[in-house]
Amino acid sequence: MIEPRQTGEQQALNELELIELDLLVQGLYRAHRVDLRSYATASLQRRLRRWLALQGLPSFSAALHPLLRDAALVQSLLQQVTVGVTEMFRDPAVFLRLRGEVLPHLATSLAIKVWHAGCASGEEAFSMAILLREAGLEARSRIYGTDINEAALARARQGAYAVESLRLATRNYQASGGKLSFGDYYRVDQGLAWMDPSLKQGMVFANHNAVGDADFGEMDLILCRNLLIYYDREAKSHCFKLLDRSLRVGGFLVLGAQETLELQSIADRYQELSLGSRIYCKTAAAG
Repeated sequence: MIEPRQTGEQQALNELELIELDLLVQGLYRAHRVDLRSYATASLQRRLRRWLALQGLPSFSAALHPLLRDAALVQSLLQQVTVGVTEMFRDPAVFLRLRGEVLPHLATSLAIKVWHAGCASGEEAFSMAILLREAGLEARSRIYGTDINEAALARARQGAYAVESLRLATRNYQASGGKLSFGDYYRVDQGLAWMDPSLKQGMVFANHNAVGDADFGEMDLILCRNLLIYYDREAKSHCFKLLDRSLRVGGFLVLGAQETLELQSIADRYQELSLGSRIYCKTAAAG
């Protein structure tokens, strides 16, 4: 079906909205150090339009004034922009490979450092903690979860989730090769499922922007799943370079199903475990 051509008036309105969007993004960065400048414009515009509708605001320019002065409103915006679908043991086949092919390699290290870039509310980090415990590696492991969304990080630190979400988590856990009853890892209280506090002992959750902030140490395993899809081409390239600098040779990088190292400048230093697995081993340092 051929799309109807826009009139000159429609094009002018679209250009005006893009100017307003740019002013909003720059204002968020200058006032709150919330950096959305690297997000793909079309995706960001679409998500922020939904947020405007929820807030009853008519335009990006109308949102700018309250956002500059209200940190809580900024957090509600970030909820709309940055939090995607997340669940325990999401894509069980990935965790099955981590359990069977990656953790045995990491077991040779005296200390294991795992970074979840774009950890959202922490479900993936808790899934990894369970994997490490069942592999007997928990005592020498450290898990770092980072995100730019402070509200999501607060939920991750709390480790409390909707009971209904745990039904799917139980199925995912079993499909990922889980060795025990998933119910052993949480308790239900006040309508929420609280993860076993001992799982949090080796966890650190922190605010970090994978595009604009500094490298994040020398990791053994980095999971950056379904974060890069938000970014424009230049930001993706910058993020991949940061991930590469943060991963030791012999370490592993895990991407989302729709993400790949193909055509990236760091690709020649990585080998995919199997075609389409999106789990890459770093085979060499930068030249």
